[in-house]
Amino acid sequence: MADFNLTPSDPSTFILNGIPGLEAAHIWISIPFSMFFAIGLLGNVMLLFVVVKEQTLHKPMYLLLCMLALTDIATSTSVVPKALCIFWFNLKGITVGGCLSQMFFLYAVSMMQSAVLVTMAFDRYVAICNPLRYATILSNARIAKLGFLGLIRAVLFILPLPLLLTRQPFCANRIILHTYCEHMVVVKMSCGDVSVNRMYGLVITFVVLGLDLMLIALSYGLILRAILRISSKIAHEKAFNTCTAHICVMLMSYPPFFYSTLTHRFGQGIAPHIHIILANLYFLLPSMLNPIIYGVKNKELFEKVVKCTARMCFLRGH
Repeated sequence: MADFNLTPSDPSTFILNGIPGLEAAHIWISIPFSMFFAIGLLGNVMLLFVVVKEQTLHKPMYLLLCMLALTDIATSTSVVPKALCIFWFNLKGITVGGCLSQMFFLYAVSMMQSAVLVTMAFDRYVAICNPLRYATILSNARIAKLGFLGLIRAVLFILPLPLLLTRQPFCANRIILHTYCEHMVVVKMSCGDVSVNRMYGLVITFVVLGLDLMLIALSYGLILRAILRISSKIAHEKAFNTCTAHICVMLMSYPPFFYSTLTHRFGQGIAPHIHIILANLYFLLPSMLNPIIYGVKNKELFEKVVKCTARMCFLRGH
């Protein structure tokens, strides 16, 4: 297919090359990509629909699930549609402005998701350690304010990434060996001094997200201490089940993110196509699995989803 007259030297355009070395398999790779994307989109939209529609689910925990669903939708839709355009139609061109916008949106939403996960950990801490004060400490209005603060934090910390790159001169070869505008890949295309860009990226990764992980670890440390003080075995199991879904979501979010970030800086021996496939799966799998995990582990939510699905099927049948 033609590349629509885009050349590597076009000063206004970058070329996203997809997955280097696997160009012939792009069509086959697009099949699981599109399936995961569709399932994730359907699951998250269904979760949002059920929580909005069911009055009994208008609680802090479900408001947090809606925030998580929105971040999952945003991260996957900022990456996958463009990747599928590359795989299906060979539409590889992206303007410099579009590339930097994608980068900002992608990393800002990822940081917002981290803030949501921290708030969810605090929510579980209050629910287990201070259940009688739960309604007082965590109201829907307070959760909304925490979500807004997380959004402001994400914008303030991520905005310098594209702004710093706008000041950089880029080399003549503008081919990005990736399916999206990953920060370090774009940084490496610059012909100028990028030490500030590299340092700031590391600061965000280890200081900001590292602080989030410390707060989550603190919450679960206090939860564990409270659980061990409970003598009832049934209460033990109930408390652990309360946290299981959140722990699963964190394990799908933080390790892949740190792996993707660090391999671009230090993983010289890793094959590019392996890294790019794993980087894309980082945005696809959590988006697909998060609503499934919470739907299975949360009995109340599961019953409401079944109820809404049955009602829609009944109305369609009549």
